[in-house]
Amino acid sequence: MVEDSNRARDHLANERTFLAWVRTSVAIVVFGFAIGRFAIAIRQLTAFQGLASKTTGLSVWMGMSSILAGVVMVVAGLARYRKTRAQLDQGKFEPAGFIVDLVTILTALFGLVLAGYLIYVEKSFG
Repeated sequence: MVEDSNRARDHLANERTFLAWVRTSVAIVVFGFAIGRFAIAIRQLTAFQGLASKTTGLSVWMGMSSILAGVVMVVAGLARYRKTRAQLDQGKFEPAGFIVDLVTILTALFGLVLAGYLIYVEKSFG
C-alpha cells in the first residue's frame, strides 16, 4: 500500500514538473510575440507619421527566436516527462543533468542578448 502511494506521488510530481515546463514555455512564447508585435507596431506608427523607420527589424527576429525557444522548451519538457515516467515505472529514476544546464545557459544567453539589444537601441535612438 505504501509503495503504491509513493509511486502515485512520484508520478504526480512528474506531471507537476511537466506543467511547469508548459507554463514557462507559454510565457516565453507570449513574451516573444509581444517583442515582435511591439516592433511591428512601432514601425507602423512611424510610417503613419511619415517618418522613416530607424529600426533594424532585430526585434522581430528576437521575438521569433523567443517563440521558437518556447516551442523547443515544451518539446524538451515532454521528452523529459516521458523519460522520467518510464524511469519511474522501471524503478530506475535518474535526475536531470544536461537539460537543466542547457536551459540555464540558453536563458542566460538570451537575457544577455536582450540586454545588449536594449543598450544598442538606446544608443541608436537616444
